Amino acid sequence: MAINGSYASPVADAEYPRAFETGTGGLLAQLYNGLNGYSLVLTFVLLLVAYDQCSSSSKSDGKRIVDADYLAVKYVWNKGSIVGPTWKMPFIGPFLSSVNPKMDEYKAKWASGELSCVSVFHKFVIIASSRDMARKVFNSPSFVKPCVVDVAYKLLRPSNWVFLDGRAHVDYRKGLNGLFTRQALETYLPGQEEVYEKYFAKFLDISQIENNGNPVPYMPIFRELMCAVSCRTFVGHYMSDAAVKKIADDYYKITAALELVNFPIIIPFTRTWYGKKAADMVLNEFSICSAKSKARMAAGGDITCIMDGWIKSMLESEKYRQKIAKGIAVDDSEKPAMLLRVFSDFEIAMTVFTFLFASQDATSSASTWLFQIMADRPEILDRVREENLAVRDGDRDQKFSMDILERMPYTRAVVKETLRYRPPVIMVPYVAKKSFPVTDSYTAPKGSMVIPSVWPALHDPEVYPQPDSFDPERWISGDAEKAVKNWLVFGTGPHYCLGQTYAQLNLMAMIGKASMHLDWEHHVTPLSEDIKVFATIFPMDDCPLVFSKRD
Repeated sequence: MAINGSYASPVADAEYPRAFETGTGGLLAQLYNGLNGYSLVLTFVLLLVAYDQCSSSSKSDGKRIVDADYLAVKYVWNKGSIVGPTWKMPFIGPFLSSVNPKMDEYKAKWASGELSCVSVFHKFVIIASSRDMARKVFNSPSFVKPCVVDVAYKLLRPSNWVFLDGRAHVDYRKGLNGLFTRQALETYLPGQEEVYEKYFAKFLDISQIENNGNPVPYMPIFRELMCAVSCRTFVGHYMSDAAVKKIADDYYKITAALELVNFPIIIPFTRTWYGKKAADMVLNEFSICSAKSKARMAAGGDITCIMDGWIKSMLESEKYRQKIAKGIAVDDSEKPAMLLRVFSDFEIAMTVFTFLFASQDATSSASTWLFQIMADRPEILDRVREENLAVRDGDRDQKFSMDILERMPYTRAVVKETLRYRPPVIMVPYVAKKSFPVTDSYTAPKGSMVIPSVWPALHDPEVYPQPDSFDPERWISGDAEKAVKNWLVFGTGPHYCLGQTYAQLNLMAMIGKASMHLDWEHHVTPLSEDIKVFATIFPMDDCPLVFSKRD
């Protein structure tokens, strides 16, 4: 290239490279020319990562608070001083590991501190590990309310009573309390016993005929059993055996769709899609049952299930209101204890669906562990058998009654110890309705998920000596019954489980009847004591058993 020896500006020389051009148009042009599709995408991703990790913040009175209406609530700010990863994987967080949760990882999380956190997608999750932290969450209805994954609103329906809060929730629960009284529970016992007799015969066929005495995993069969028991208890014989079997088979899809970590939208042929289809089927079946129950109760039929009891109360309330409206004098003794409106068939179906939702996985877990634990500890099973025969005066064919169930303290202790030793539900998700001061130094941001954990309180060595040992005696001669603050199996506070008495009596009836009519052997594997987490907890090997008839 020729040297420019004049005093003319290099920019004015057409033969001189224009690399030093500094005009505005030149800079923009240079930047524009340097961009391509890859650099644009990379820049955009880096900006999103920065946004995902950090956010604006404000402080008040020296404490960290976050207003989700005005600030970008993101992981770094939300975490504050509590235990948790220093940073999160952009966008999805630990989603991939959360899809297949491991019990050891949960235990490590609980041991890391009374409050810890994680963030999956844009959901910030605070885990309350200690008993007192868990109880604070359970008992803070002004700050939190129970929550489920986003897709649950689509499966259970947004208007479902389980999503009510405050006074509306309290009033609705009052109308359901009468379905779980001692008198009501006794009404349901014949239907439950009928199901147990049918399935115990099925256990023998599966073990002795279909599998020639070889062990098979019984967890899926226990799931079917408990679904059948629930359906008979909730809707009686308004539902056919075929429909019960269909619900039992498909409910697994609903459980999968409602796992804590899942995609928030329904995409065809995904778990949430299959779960929605199964939920629609269940709601339709329950709606049909409701119509049948209304007709039968209106005709003066006897109560045989929870749906009957609820609908009869509705009809009695309506009859009372009509008399009052017509000016007919009504004695106070005729006024229903709780005045209810007449719910539509679909509203009734939604409520009964929540009963199934609350009971199916939990009782399936408890029954699986109960059969395994009894097989592995024959001396305890022998005592259960002796007690059940004694309260029946040696007649093992005597039917269930509340009187019989209430005179079995050892069987009750075995059930309670099973629920403590292997609590079906290890965590209960809540959502912060507003900034929630969990401690003096940490406030959970509005919209975050706050999860009280149940396992640590039930395995506290100061309350339950040798907590990893199965010991029913702690409920009889020990101090376990006094530890009411640690007994979080059914939650506490305004959202405690309505059916906790029903659930325990149901398990007592099941294992008591089985002890008198069946023998069973557990084929222990290296995975038998390992815990699989799938909504609730199960043995990792799904409990391989062999049943035989007891003479």
